[in-house]
Amino acid sequence: MSTTAVPDKQARRDALVMAALKHVPFDGWTMAALQRAATDAGQAAHEAEMLFAGGVPEAVAHFVAMADRLMVEDYAKLETAKLKHREKIAGIVRARLERWTPHREAVRRALALSPMPSMAGRTLKGAYATVDTMWKAVGDKSIDFSFYTKRALLAGVYGSTLLFWLEDRSEGCAATWAFLDRRIDNVMQVPKLRSRITERLEKLPTPGRALAKLTGLRSGRRTV
Repeated sequence: MSTTAVPDKQARRDALVMAALKHVPFDGWTMAALQRAATDAGQAAHEAEMLFAGGVPEAVAHFVAMADRLMVEDYAKLETAKLKHREKIAGIVRARLERWTPHREAVRRALALSPMPSMAGRTLKGAYATVDTMWKAVGDKSIDFSFYTKRALLAGVYGSTLLFWLEDRSEGCAATWAFLDRRIDNVMQVPKLRSRITERLEKLPTPGRALAKLTGLRSGRRTV
């Protein structure tokens, strides 16, 4: 009797989605594509419905979650100990996209499903999970208000870079990585601008300060 372990459900779902990527450019994210993928992956065609009882939306959501897991694995292989914070962010976004460069059409078609009612909740949940995973992968341990600010800012950076990458035909996606660096540079200016604005606001006279100063002058005392 064979002692070969039966692959767990996640592994089988991963294999099916990976096999589907070559069919999606022609069939779209459809059950037909998933059934063909099941056959390619050495599974029975009806396994597609069994593994993804929620249909295509569930398969696409699994694709996004799988991409997040693989992103963390790819990033962990990089030498990041001496990298600056912005370099780590660039590295994790790049790790998220590079693996899927041969499958950009499948990614594009997955994004095209986002406006569908059946995908709305999954899309938002998946987008948050991706940026949250990115921050955790680079070592972010914030628990204050910056926790949400960082994720909102990175969502903008990742989203715009993703759209640029989908259309990029430069060698090695060099144009995308240059675009990513520019976007991160722009975002890195936000804390600096906020600090400058706060500093200037603190120097503005308030009614209380003005009254104290006026009272001090009238009494012959200097008030600071």
